[in-house]
Amino acid sequence: MNARNFDKLMTEEIGRLGEKKRLLLHCCCAPCSSACLERLKEHFEITALFYNPNIEDEEYLRRKEELIRFIRETGWADIMEYEHDAKEFYRAVKGFENEKEGGKRCAVCFKLRLEKTVSLADEGGFDYFSTTLTISPLKNSGLINSIGEELAKSSRAKWLYSDFKKRNGYLKSLALGKEYGLYRQNYCGCVYSRENT
Repeated sequence: MNARNFDKLMTEEIGRLGEKKRLLLHCCCAPCSSACLERLKEHFEITALFYNPNIEDEEYLRRKEELIRFIRETGWADIMEYEHDAKEFYRAVKGFENEKEGGKRCAVCFKLRLEKTVSLADEGGFDYFSTTLTISPLKNSGLINSIGEELAKSSRAKWLYSDFKKRNGYLKSLALGKEYGLYRQNYCGCVYSRENT
């Protein structure tokens, strides 16, 4: 069975838009968000959601402030902050602490963040929701898209498929990060991923 081409699915969906729709885009950090926002800004009215309970306090604040700075400098999106509570993450991944990076713990974390994203998308009357997580070469875009697809079944908002690493998206994020002097971390965000770097 051939893997689904999520970048193609996104491009086809964009081709059907006709007019700009409202997109709530979950953002993990400024560098990853940069190339995603650049790719989507002509097609959507974007609100960037910074909801990442997996990231510890000091690192969380640093990434949040950097994303806010980048968005203010570019004007490519609005920003939506959500209350930070790392306990949500630790409750969700209880029992998966010793999983390898990219395993079951990560799947639980993706779902936690996308559940909040779709909930806020519905509350805010957004047309679509998605995430920047698929830009990372280390993230399983098939898994992330399957979670988004499942959550959209009970949502008013549609899931926007993506594989932002395609078409040199990750390389573009590196270039934009350099251009804007963005802080780039060397681990996903949680204490477990930090220990594995």
